[in-house]
Amino acid sequence: MEKPKIGFIGLGLMGGNMVENLQKRGYELTVMDLNKDEVAKVIARGNATEASSPKELAENSDIVMFCLTTSAVVEKIVYGENGVLAGIKEGSVLIDFGTSIPASTIKIGKDLAEKGVGMIDAPLGRTPAHAKDGLLNIMAAGDKATFNKVKPVLDEQGENVFYLGKLGAGHTTKLINNFMGMTTVVAMSQAFAAAKLAGVDGQQLYDIMSAGPSNSPFMKFTKNYAVDNVSDLGFSIANANKDLGYFVQMIDDLGSVSDIAKATSGNLQAALDAGMGSGNVPEIFDYFTKLKK
Repeated sequence: MEKPKIGFIGLGLMGGNMVENLQKRGYELTVMDLNKDEVAKVIARGNATEASSPKELAENSDIVMFCLTTSAVVEKIVYGENGVLAGIKEGSVLIDFGTSIPASTIKIGKDLAEKGVGMIDAPLGRTPAHAKDGLLNIMAAGDKATFNKVKPVLDEQGENVFYLGKLGAGHTTKLINNFMGMTTVVAMSQAFAAAKLAGVDGQQLYDIMSAGPSNSPFMKFTKNYAVDNVSDLGFSIANANKDLGYFVQMIDDLGSVSDIAKATSGNLQAALDAGMGSGNVPEIFDYFTKLKK
């Protein structure tokens, strides 16, 4: 059975490795990215071309995939001059692998549906190394028939492909997941900072807390930095700050409020303002150890 032609926009660490995996599996790709060096790497591997605009990419693709940074960027590429919406073909599918605001995803999905185009929101779990080997966790949502249509391709990109229901549920689940995870790391980082400020041994604190129900991979990531100065979580303060901001907006869109998320977001923003945005989230420990009332 002939493989669908894929258009892929966003060749960062995750997206670039996803494209390499698709190329290894024999897919024909059209790609776009502001980083022309990354585009050149894709072209050099073969069976791939560069599009001059999102419109051109969509015209030449059966499935359009995004791995982009923000909802604002997604909307610009969809709705902008020579955007995806202007060129995408009836019967094709748009898959957004990034972490986006659910309300934005639902709006885009409705506009695509008017052209006979399906949409799947499919945020990702795991690392760029997993992306290169097709072993991601994929949280997919959208019309079930559309999901079934693209599932063979998703199965070649993810070891675990979860179907979560109506469009927007994938991005909602990802934001909830990141709210829990990043709030946990921020709280644990302040716990280790409090220990340092009080003269309590961080390793002993870890030994005690990890012997009880607080034990988790997140605690180990936090301890690795706070005690051993090893930063190995692989998720930046800037990205966490973006996702917590999106979670706060999502809760607001749902007619509710989360003071916990606002507090986590406030601490992440303060660390970002202090020039720590490129550091991994457990490095917020340094911010807390220097924080004065």
